[in-house]
Amino acid sequence: MPALSNIPILPELHDFLLCETPDAWVEHALKNQSLMLIDHANCEKKAASTALTMINRYSEKLELLNKMSRLAREELRHFEQVLAIMKKRGVEYNRISSSRYAASLHQYVNKTEPHRLYDSLIIGAFIEARSCERFEKIAPHLDADLTKFYTSLLKSEARHFQDYLTLAYRYAGDTDFIDEKINQFAVYEKELILLTDSEFRFHSGVPE
Repeated sequence: MPALSNIPILPELHDFLLCETPDAWVEHALKNQSLMLIDHANCEKKAASTALTMINRYSEKLELLNKMSRLAREELRHFEQVLAIMKKRGVEYNRISSSRYAASLHQYVNKTEPHRLYDSLIIGAFIEARSCERFEKIAPHLDADLTKFYTSLLKSEARHFQDYLTLAYRYAGDTDFIDEKINQFAVYEKELILLTDSEFRFHSGVPE
């Protein structure tokens, strides 16, 4: 099993999130690994779709275009990798409902520009940060193949987190303003992670 201590997880990522994934989620994930893989595939596909949406919506912002293009390619590659793992394990890629996590965060997005851009980038950072934290949290408890795979995702997910934050600070041009927005969304994100959820998903809260 790879030594997670050798993985370059950014300390600021853990400072960014106000809570760790509860052990109850990890325990539930270990008992429902097929479902975890299906929803993980969905998450990678949605992450790529989100990046493409940003490209289409903000086509005049060159730095955003470059970072989101790379991000979309990497997320689709991860999607393909999860599908390959599922095929190897005989897990069928079924349609399942989404968790409330991302949709609930997007309820707080300001619909007027440029605030919509700032909020969307901050939410992207939280989604990537939480994904990275969950890969790190569950990896030591999985079989050797899944441990290796989830450990391999940590560096790219941490970079995606950085990319979203870099763009938010870059386009707002006001560090204090973005810091305040991050603090607001951090509270919303923590509530979603610690609340009870009736359905298990990769970004769900504490299972009932």
